[in-house]
Amino acid sequence: MFYYLAGLDDLYGPLRLFYYVTFRAGGALFTALLLSILFGPLTVKLLKRFSAHAPSRLKGLVPDEMLKPEKDKTPSMGGILIVASVTLSTLLWAMPENRIVLIFLFTLISLALVGFFDDYVKVAKKNRDGIPGRLKLFLQVGISALAAWFLLKTPSMEEIGREILLPFCKNPALVELPLWIVLGFAAFIMVGSSNAVNLTDGKDGLAVGCSIFCSLTYATFAYLCGHKVFASHLAIPFIPGASEVVVFAAAIAGACIGFLWYNCHPASMFMGDTGSLALGGSIGLLAILVKQEIVLALVGGVFVMEAVSVMIQVASFKLFGRRVFLCTPIHHHFERKGWTETQIVVRFWILSGIFALMGLATLKIR
Repeated sequence: MFYYLAGLDDLYGPLRLFYYVTFRAGGALFTALLLSILFGPLTVKLLKRFSAHAPSRLKGLVPDEMLKPEKDKTPSMGGILIVASVTLSTLLWAMPENRIVLIFLFTLISLALVGFFDDYVKVAKKNRDGIPGRLKLFLQVGISALAAWFLLKTPSMEEIGREILLPFCKNPALVELPLWIVLGFAAFIMVGSSNAVNLTDGKDGLAVGCSIFCSLTYATFAYLCGHKVFASHLAIPFIPGASEVVVFAAAIAGACIGFLWYNCHPASMFMGDTGSLALGGSIGLLAILVKQEIVLALVGGVFVMEAVSVMIQVASFKLFGRRVFLCTPIHHHFERKGWTETQIVVRFWILSGIFALMGLATLKIR
């Protein structure tokens, strides 16, 4: 919406700033941050009024001494605030007719609805498992594949979308892949990212803090891919229109920072699956857009650690009857080691920042 103000620069010169995606991305970040902070108290109040308290998903899975009964009184489903802030900020600051931005908004809202449905079942039915796992996975895969298909049909993505790029390599590793492989790979990335963020969301501020680093990193990738000169210099794909997604990614960062105001220890609310599925899926789609899917394993290193720790634990126990970690996801392992919640969160944030910088470094090592 604000983009159109640039057309009035004849009347007032500084309005030409609205032509620049960097200016609008900063505006989107600040707007989302402001919306999250301003409407945070109202969101907490409404969630408490509707008794949006999900039952503990850790009871019976971890030792009783690790359970914190006070967290059961903290309302969930706070992801509504994040999604609403991102959506409104993007609509205000992004170029309205940009097809890629609309695809990202569709993905964010659709996955948020899946998460909301899951959270609602947990809250209303007092069922910690939420909706059946197969149904949840089916919906995630369907939304991810549909988003990837729409993205692939975008003129700027028709050719590059069928390629697979590897870190440190200038030329694509695979080209002209069949449609079913492209959609399957995209669904794998998005669903994996979505569920990894969901697994990480077990400590106050942990998942949302790491999401800030990931979204800002991929905002940088999107800006560079959308700039012909920078893309050519760095030997990365030039994707016309991709730079507009910087506004969306910046809005995610702003909304997460604002949400962190109420989610830091001790949390006033949790984002629940409503927020974690939407954030993870959106970050996965950002990686697909800029063709840095493999680098996501590095940029989202904390999320990968959490997900892989669960897989290793399950595989080890089923195959050998032994556990590798004291408890999973891995943040619970360190909790058993004696780390406080604040130590776990801050140290994982530090790791997330380091992983993000390492991911950006791959731009120059080719």
